[in-house]
Amino acid sequence: MLVAEEAVEIRVLRRQGKSIREIARMLEVSRNTVRRYLRGEGLPRYEREARPSKLDPYKQYIDERVKAAAPDWIPATVLLREVKALGYPGGYTILKDRLATLRPVAKPEPLIRFETEPGRQMQCDFATIRRGRDRLAVFIATLGWSRAAYVEFVTDERLETLLGCHERAFYFFGGVPREVLYDNMRTVVSDRDRYGPGLHRYNRTFLDFAHHHGFLPRLCRPYRPKTKGKVERFIRYLRASFYVPLASQLSPEGLKVDRDTGNARVGTWLREVANARVHATTGEVPLVRLELERERLQLMHTPWPGLMIQPARSKRLIPMPRGYQHSLRVYEELITTEVR
Repeated sequence: MLVAEEAVEIRVLRRQGKSIREIARMLEVSRNTVRRYLRGEGLPRYEREARPSKLDPYKQYIDERVKAAAPDWIPATVLLREVKALGYPGGYTILKDRLATLRPVAKPEPLIRFETEPGRQMQCDFATIRRGRDRLAVFIATLGWSRAAYVEFVTDERLETLLGCHERAFYFFGGVPREVLYDNMRTVVSDRDRYGPGLHRYNRTFLDFAHHHGFLPRLCRPYRPKTKGKVERFIRYLRASFYVPLASQLSPEGLKVDRDTGNARVGTWLREVANARVHATTGEVPLVRLELERERLQLMHTPWPGLMIQPARSKRLIPMPRGYQHSLRVYEELITTEVR
């Protein structure tokens, strides 16, 4: 039985025009398997969970030790002594197998720019602008071929926020790419390499959303943030070209950039500055390339009708949002001020 992620990939590839023979060859399954999952409705249930491992209580400790040592490496024999001292009752082999899934590439690979054809890939991420009670973050999505970008300021990175930002980005670009690249967002992937190297368990609500819109989620390789370099570079550009100038404009009056202020201004900046400049890599204007890439994007039919799986909430009263942080006069002045 295939896992839900593979079943979704079969259906999405079919919607993208792939034949049953091509899908079977790409996923290394039989054509009858492909036909069976194309006939089925909904997502298949996951198979019975594997039995608990003796190493399970110590995995967090091992992961943290490996992360703290990166880019250096702690030998399995050393970690075995440490977890034995903590009460680990197992042996060397199971620990060695676990470390094999955590080990980064031994030698840094040369940076090779990864280009995609029009309509294939979108890269997206959240970037934290400000922490604390008045938290501010920004969602950024960049199309791989045209380099056209969409930006939205937010106050949290919850799943419902992520899905809403996706749909507004799809409307902004005029269609849906065939795949979207992420880092290890908890709202996207719940268990990396759950079914083997490169076979991840995705958040069920998110997977249903991706299935509805017809795109395949892809994850960056561990320890390789440059895999998502197009959106990473745009985050730095956004800070320097948009956020810092706007923040410095507000600070003399004792004001901060909040979600509404940022979103009131960022649309104009995208249209007149970011997507209208000559891109340093492509040598072309993103808006011009977007007109071509839009022809290769999948049509966006309807908003996702799914239901969000909500965690249990406490019964204490939650303060209502205060709305605008500044007076309406300030917002009106900001909106009418041209971005230079």
